[in-house]
This record gives sequence, structure tokens and C-alpha cells, in this order.
Amino acid sequence: MNLTRRRKLSSHVETSSMNDIMFFLMLFFLIVSTMVNPNVIKLMLPNARSGKAVMKQTINVSVDAQGRYFLDRQELSAATLEQGLQQRLAGDTQTTVVLRVDNSLNVQKLVDILEIGNRLKIKMVMATQAQQGGS
Repeated sequence: MNLTRRRKLSSHVETSSMNDIMFFLMLFFLIVSTMVNPNVIKLMLPNARSGKAVMKQTINVSVDAQGRYFLDRQELSAATLEQGLQQRLAGDTQTTVVLRVDNSLNVQKLVDILEIGNRLKIKMVMATQAQQGGS
């Protein structure tokens, strides 16, 4: 006669590694979300009532409120901006240059960049901020 008790089977799910997985997922999404915005330079763009989205290959030229020039995210002086654009384009006529000029600057900075674009015979578009609300 067998008088030993039967052991009851209990199902148990180990969740100790779940904390590590959640931490790594959170870290991954935080890092990826900061990389989504390609234009890291903070500018207050002028407003426009209508706008077009540019879908072709673009190069960003930015001028911040202090008057510093940036070609994509690389800071350049006003004197080397034309040379930097010329090297970046390298004869490519399909690329569009997007101008991002802070709205607190005078128009002369914008005109100087447009003159460079005219000399290089490149297409330039000025970025604006969509106007919120009514009229």
C-alpha cells in the first residue's frame, strides 16, 4: 500500500525579467523619439497662411536669432556658407535648399542667402510655420 501524498502541481510565472524588458523598451523609445526631429536648431519661423510640403531631397540652411549660420546641423560662417553649399550639392540640380530663418532677424540675412542660391543656380524654399486659427 502506497501512503505517500501526491504533490500538487502549481503553475507559477516568473516576472522578474519583465522589469528589465520594460526598462529597455522605455529607453529605446526615448532615444528614438529624440532622433525623429531632424532640425535640432530652435527657431521661431515666420507665419504663412498657405504652405506646400517639400518631398524631394533637401538641404537645410538655418540662421538662428544670434545670426549663426547652419548647413543642416553644421555651423558655418557667413563667408563659408557658399562654399559649403557648393560642396554639398556637387552639381546636383534636383536638390532643394530649405531656408529656415528666425523671424526676429532682418531681411538682409535672407537676401544674402538668396543671392548665394542665385549664384549657384539652386532651388530655394523658405520654411514657415503654419498659422493657427482663423484669418
